[in-house]
Amino acid sequence: MNATATMPFADLIATTQASEMTGWLADLREAGAARFAEEGIPTSRDEEWRFTPVGPLGKMTFRAPAVSAPLDRTALSPFAFGDGWPTVVLVDGRFVPELSRLDALPDGVVVTSLAEAIAAGEPAVEAHLGRTATADQTPFTALSAATFADGLFVQVSAGVVAPTPVQLISVATDAAAEAMLAPRLVVLVGANAELSLVESYVTLTEATYFTNTVAEVHLGANARLDHTRIMRESEAAWHIGFTQVDQEQDSHYREFALAMGGRLARHNVHTRHHGERVETLLYGLYLTRGEQVADTHSAIFHDQPNCNSWEVYKGVLADDSRAVFNGKVLVDRIAQKTDAKQTNRNLLLSDTARVDAKPQLEIFADDVRCTHGATIGKLNPQQRYYLKTRGIGGKKAEQLLTWAFAAEVMAEITQPAVRVGLEALVHQRLDELTS
Repeated sequence: MNATATMPFADLIATTQASEMTGWLADLREAGAARFAEEGIPTSRDEEWRFTPVGPLGKMTFRAPAVSAPLDRTALSPFAFGDGWPTVVLVDGRFVPELSRLDALPDGVVVTSLAEAIAAGEPAVEAHLGRTATADQTPFTALSAATFADGLFVQVSAGVVAPTPVQLISVATDAAAEAMLAPRLVVLVGANAELSLVESYVTLTEATYFTNTVAEVHLGANARLDHTRIMRESEAAWHIGFTQVDQEQDSHYREFALAMGGRLARHNVHTRHHGERVETLLYGLYLTRGEQVADTHSAIFHDQPNCNSWEVYKGVLADDSRAVFNGKVLVDRIAQKTDAKQTNRNLLLSDTARVDAKPQLEIFADDVRCTHGATIGKLNPQQRYYLKTRGIGGKKAEQLLTWAFAAEVMAEITQPAVRVGLEALVHQRLDELTS
């Protein structure tokens, strides 16, 4: 490894490279380290990162997390959904079997820590890890490849319908202070199989730390994945996530992403269509306050004909917070009969909140139906007046209107237990934003 002491994350990368590894995993780490050394931390001169102020990360020193103090299961109860769901718990980036629940898995469903799957020589991990989401996609996917320690591995065999959702809870504690957590996910859903996945990043500390996470998802022919991604970390934390989804013909991917934590929180979600009649549905809600920055970058690659995508993201911003939305729909010349719709709507609760929205369509086919749009504004005064004439005014009216704005996209959460839990969480945050 050619990292120098002045390169960001050099010590952390060097520590990982020093571990005893051979074969494909060593090659993956070396390639990630080399790519990150070449790219470094993005700057505002990089169009993909122009509105995302990640520069301070290059001036900070992050170490590997310290050994975590034992946690009681009750400390995680506010972050868990459902009863008896298969659960992998990572505490400060490390799998904790005592807090996880992996008993009574049905035949055809494998749920385990990624490190255990690698140690067991699971061939599906070698086939997909670092190959679905590659080191050259962003500097942070390269950094992940060089430094990840653990994460989640899920495999659903062909024709199997997982009876309950699977959840990952990645929790940061005081031991994560000034550390980087790099959980990695590999999720494989076989042909004609179905899975619901709930991916949560939560905190039990107010310390500054950095979460750099990558999820690699592959859906076989006619497979279905319902994916909920929740980011509610410390508002002193940094969070950068990347989700790559590869979809075979007739597959269906649905994601709902909630972002309401972090000093800076960015999520890239990329989906690529490898067959006809693929459907991709992306929904999201971000809630910011103070000086938080929430950034959503999506890219849907319509590489095959007769595929559909639908994308709706909403944001509620207060104080001096900022949001970024950059959504791309790319339609290849052979992708005739594409039907793609993209919407981004933002509600500003202060005069100093700011949104940079950039919806994009790149279309090289001529028989398509594609639309996009973005709106940024404040609460409608006519709606305020309507409520006032019915005895509802002031903050109560503002709270009702703000919730109505958010509820449209919250309704897209398909798991009842998750929807009820997140609705309560969002209600609480919106009440704080409008108080």
